[in-house]
Amino acid sequence: MTAIMRYNLPNAASGQVIGLLGGSFDPAHDGHVHLTREALKRFGLDQVWWLVTPGNPLKSHGPAPMAQRLAHARKKMQHPRVVVSDLEAKTGTRYTAETLEALMRLYPDVRFVWLMGADNLAGFHHWDRWQWIMDNVPIGVIARPGDRVAARTSPAALIYRTSRLRGRDARALSQKPAPCWSLVNVPMVDVSSTQIRADGNW
Repeated sequence: MTAIMRYNLPNAASGQVIGLLGGSFDPAHDGHVHLTREALKRFGLDQVWWLVTPGNPLKSHGPAPMAQRLAHARKKMQHPRVVVSDLEAKTGTRYTAETLEALMRLYPDVRFVWLMGADNLAGFHHWDRWQWIMDNVPIGVIARPGDRVAARTSPAALIYRTSRLRGRDARALSQKPAPCWSLVNVPMVDVSSTQIRADGNW
């Protein structure tokens, strides 16, 4: 079953470090692209995989159809080291911890780094099995200047404060054992999926 599942999943060589950026991408926008390019540089990643989720468990309303979101994301994010994938739909996982467990089984010789914006770190303690995620996968956080305080004072940041890697050392994150997380400051593109939908451009 595992071999069949791997057939249509992204390729990764043994020893590679893959950054994972999950979300509904409803729709993907320049902010996602900017975050991804910065993550590749800042955290020493070989690839980044966009995990276009079937639905966000923390949101009450469903996103646009998967095929539409995938097509738009692939058009928006064109980079030789970035893969846009419907991996969660294929593995049947819904929560991040479940997805990570599945990936670790499917790619035992690959290292994964979970990527998120600082706004996600601020609410990370609401995620399902969030401490398991912290304990098992290094986490790279990219912050806009205005998001730093909420992220750094979040329950996750405070509980795991001794596991934080300084931003200047962020490239080492990919080689550090979990728990380990690093927050880097990057001027961000001021755009959101919510605003794009509200403007009728999606």
